[in-house]
Amino acid sequence: MSYVAPVRDIRFALEQCAGLWSAFDLAADLDPDTLAAILESAGGFAADTLAPLNRPADLEGVRLEDGAVISAAGFRAAYEAFAAGGWLSLAADPAYGGQGLPGAVALAAFEPMHAANMSFGLCPMLTMGAIEALHQHGTEHQKRAYLAPLVSGAWTGTMNLTEPQAGSDLGALTTKAVPSVDGSFRLTGQKIFITWGEHDLTDNIIHLVLARMPDAPAGSRGISLFLAPKMLPDGMRNAVRCIGLEEKLGIHASPTCTMAFEGATAWLVGAENRGLSAMFTMMNSARLNVGLEGVAIADAAYQKALAYAKTRVQGGSLIIAHPDVRRMLITMKAKTLAARAICYATGLAADCAARLEDDEARAAAKAREDLLTPIAKAWSTEWGVEAASLGVQVHGGMGFVEEGGAAQFYRDARIAPIYEGTNGIQAIDLVGRKVQADSGAAMRALIADAQREADGAPHLAAAADALAAATDFIVAADRRDALAGAAAYLKLAGDVAGGMLLARGARASGDPEKTALAAFYETQVLSAAPAALGRIYAGARQLDDERLLDLAL
Repeated sequence: MSYVAPVRDIRFALEQCAGLWSAFDLAADLDPDTLAAILESAGGFAADTLAPLNRPADLEGVRLEDGAVISAAGFRAAYEAFAAGGWLSLAADPAYGGQGLPGAVALAAFEPMHAANMSFGLCPMLTMGAIEALHQHGTEHQKRAYLAPLVSGAWTGTMNLTEPQAGSDLGALTTKAVPSVDGSFRLTGQKIFITWGEHDLTDNIIHLVLARMPDAPAGSRGISLFLAPKMLPDGMRNAVRCIGLEEKLGIHASPTCTMAFEGATAWLVGAENRGLSAMFTMMNSARLNVGLEGVAIADAAYQKALAYAKTRVQGGSLIIAHPDVRRMLITMKAKTLAARAICYATGLAADCAARLEDDEARAAAKAREDLLTPIAKAWSTEWGVEAASLGVQVHGGMGFVEEGGAAQFYRDARIAPIYEGTNGIQAIDLVGRKVQADSGAAMRALIADAQREADGAPHLAAAADALAAATDFIVAADRRDALAGAAAYLKLAGDVAGGMLLARGARASGDPEKTALAAFYETQVLSAAPAALGRIYAGARQLDDERLLDLAL
């Protein structure tokens, strides 16, 4: 099966569901024809250049030789073509070589690339986050020195957080940053699980590293962010190297590195001891893009499953005629479209939060962005895994063997619910930092939007009412009860957000296919949504019941 970018569905989700053209006054040089040209070009690059490398690169993987990471065959040429196409510049500041387009447009352009080759897409994804972090928190000198090469794709960026003893608990990290007389710092420590931390696609890699100064406060309050390039401004190699590569379940062509900083020269980014706030700029960008990876892998799995179902004969007919196979395929199509719409709506909210002139409107957009980010990341990546699993199921036995090709999607998809804060952490963020922090105001605004779209959609109305009741419970609950129901609450919120956006898009477009998909989503997904209340209300009492635990452990 050859990958084909779903440009029509991408445009529907971006324009009709998320409301691209009505969101705010866009750049004068962007119109529907220009948007179509961007997406068609991105889809063509993904299909023609990246997709043919996906399976061979999965088989070949990457290797570490004398501290150098050797990429899979074809990746360097593909990256050179990617950089020459200016894809990293879409949403970047024109002052540094960018095109200044809305971030939601760049997000949409990257979806086909993740779908065609998730291992490849991870490299520029992290570079985009590094660009955002430096643009918001870097000094003027750092911006002048590093942004243009990152925006052009001449250099790539990484995010160095995790350490062997400090996973999600960043307050436990121990990498040290010792000041030098010239104003720079010397970094010493080890970072693990660093995606594309070392490679041969570009000559320089810009590492953004969390570390602790000698007299910094304990815990997360004492973390600072530093910039440590692979190659120093004088052309010398910095004291940072890859000392190991992880052997992983999937994304075999993406190097996951253990990085050793051995007195590496680095410069402070942002304020001293405020590294987490600066790094979260990069992490929130990555969270949305990881959510998009879930969308992309779900669509790739759907395309492959659909093609197989149209050719596989069983029981005297093509299996696409079998009701259960049709159920799986239409579910894949409908929920992937919903996840896509959630991600694009999140990206567009971020654009509005950055560009709107009215303070009140900008604040409302920021609240919507903050609310949707954990939902986009967690709901979409959970669906990506489930969709890939359904793809295997449609293939039957051929799905379970590597030769069939469906298994790779399942293996690759599984990392996304773990990336950039596990989905459990996203649920904690949603109920704690978002819903409880503002007494449910942002969520109730989303619910009101869903209720306005529920005319003629009784299951959407009932699901929105259930989310309203769940929100009242979460706002009033103590922390432990709220956290016990957090995962179920996030799923319910994603179900409602997806249904609301599909209903909006179907109504705006009048497209019979999209109207049918919205109706299918309502009956197959939203009809079950109110049942989540039982799991949310149960609170911590069941989880703390020692009779449910194996005390022998």
